[in-house]
Amino acid sequence: MTVLAVLLFANAAFNALVWPRFYARIAKDPRARDAAGKPTTFLTVHVVLISIALVLALASVLAGIAALTGSL
Repeated sequence: MTVLAVLLFANAAFNALVWPRFYARIAKDPRARDAAGKPTTFLTVHVVLISIALVLALASVLAGIAALTGSL
């Protein structure tokens, strides 16, 4: 179970470190907003994907803790 927990924590760390930085790049991309400054589908889709990745990071942390405590 320790290997499983390490893998889950590594996954969570990767998602928590990489995706917020990716959002910063996406938000600055000229395709993120239209001429009126409103969010485009490009931005919306990426925000949804990043949100899912961060929810999965949280789930990985919780599953990792469960694996370490024997609750899994």
